Amino acid sequence: MSIVSILKVVRTASLLFTGLFAGFLLGVLVLENSLRGYGAAVYAQVRQVELDSLDTLASVTLIPALVSTLVVAVLAIRARGNDRWLLLAAFALLLVVFVTSLAFNLPINGDQADWSVQAPPADWASVRDRWQAAHVVRTVSAVLAFCSLAVAAVIRTARSTAAGRSDSALVGSKPGSSHQ
Repeated sequence: MSIVSILKVVRTASLLFTGLFAGFLLGVLVLENSLRGYGAAVYAQVRQVELDSLDTLASVTLIPALVSTLVVAVLAIRARGNDRWLLLAAFALLLVVFVTSLAFNLPINGDQADWSVQAPPADWASVRDRWQAAHVVRTVSAVLAFCSLAVAAVIRTARSTAAGRSDSALVGSKPGSSHQ
């Protein structure tokens, strides 16, 4: 497999995993917004259900998104590609998601996992509000990262199509040379 083929796979993985992650976060945002109209017991029960598997889904989409986006950003910067700033912005936004999750959402998730559905803590609403505020930050960041990657893909495709070449310029080769 040539370096150009590998690069295309990594670019696709970056866009795919970032898109899946952003879509997942949007779905959780809609659910969480819907829960604002319910009381403590309902909120606590739904959070317990969410915490059963959603952290795993977040990990298996965010980690590959971060790694693949880092790879394409580094290669684009090395090759001084026109899309390097979009790719770097996408990676930075995914780092915002990661740091926000580690600093705010995951500690709250740990606390909420121990909540009693029959007797949630008295401050459940303020804990919910802190979690949801951090979730909005990471959702907006993930969606913007996906948009940056999508725009970079469109730019690269349009430029490659117009020039009649492939991604070989991104890995530092001259058009028409072969990487095997």
